[in-house]
Amino acid sequence: MTEAARHHLLAWCRPHFEAECAQELIELDAASGGGGYPRTERGCGHVEFITRDSEAAARLLDRAGPRGPIFARQLLQGIGRISSLPREDRISALLPQIDADPRRWCELWIESSDAADGRALNALCRGLESAMVAVLKRSGRMDRASPWRLHVALLDATQAWMGASHVERSSPWPRGIPRLRFARAAPSRSTLKLEEAFLTLLDAHERDAWLQPGMRAVDLGAAPGGWTWQLVRRSIHVSAIDNGPMDAALMESGLVEHLREDGFRHLPRKPVDWLVCDMVEQPRRVSACMARWLRERQCDRALFNLKLPMKKRYDEVRGCLDLLREQAGCALDLRARQLYHDREEITVFARRA
Repeated sequence: MTEAARHHLLAWCRPHFEAECAQELIELDAASGGGGYPRTERGCGHVEFITRDSEAAARLLDRAGPRGPIFARQLLQGIGRISSLPREDRISALLPQIDADPRRWCELWIESSDAADGRALNALCRGLESAMVAVLKRSGRMDRASPWRLHVALLDATQAWMGASHVERSSPWPRGIPRLRFARAAPSRSTLKLEEAFLTLLDAHERDAWLQPGMRAVDLGAAPGGWTWQLVRRSIHVSAIDNGPMDAALMESGLVEHLREDGFRHLPRKPVDWLVCDMVEQPRRVSACMARWLRERQCDRALFNLKLPMKKRYDEVRGCLDLLREQAGCALDLRARQLYHDREEITVFARRA
């Protein structure tokens, strides 16, 4: 592994959010010593970040934490880069740089971005991954017990970026994208946002402990019931707050109370286990509402979306998170990500620490 490669990082992100991802990496890098800079293009779906040295790259990864930055679905540390990958024998071109790294790998992912140009490479990624895994197995480089995962990112058909991730400190899905199936019984596709949020923002132990049958939740802006459906399928009782109509089949579950009220004015008769919210509203207004519920101990946990403006989106995110911390009146366990099923928004989990 070359020293030059080790201080390069690659972040997969939502196409057209490269600027926000780059801003966040700059901020994380500055907090851990600084000196790094991003390289990206609008719409490409990834950001390459060059740190001062390999130690700076390691510090940035540590500061990002196991759940990663808000706008990066996956954050990888470099092994090597090839800018002219031959079409006739890509594997032979990739192997020397991979072989220079002494680690064994639990698995190999060959990935491309979620942008249109990247999706066009999906078939190439699948074919190349299958062939390359066979080669690495024959050479003894694959070991299921290894904590390291090998990544080959095809930036286009001729450019490959090679990197590594630690299994316990990275997303368990290629490109950080969970492949969820939309259930026909769900009232709307927004249900996938909450399902992904539970998978991404909570760990397995937290899901078992905090999503138990018989718990109670409030869903602000619930109609037609996409988020309520995720709670009901876990046998959680829900007060659905919305002036609009709820899905009829969902109401037949016997677990939903529909209240035609203003979501910003509603308060529960007694504190609930969960507050969830996907209202289309100004993000700071939603943040203030969530902070009030937490400050007044009306909920144990809140999970909500913040719809971002067209401009200065990163500044708005920082402003909303600061507002939450200031107005909650207590220390918060605060987690935020832009999920695959989000669009011009981020998803936030908050609870009293």
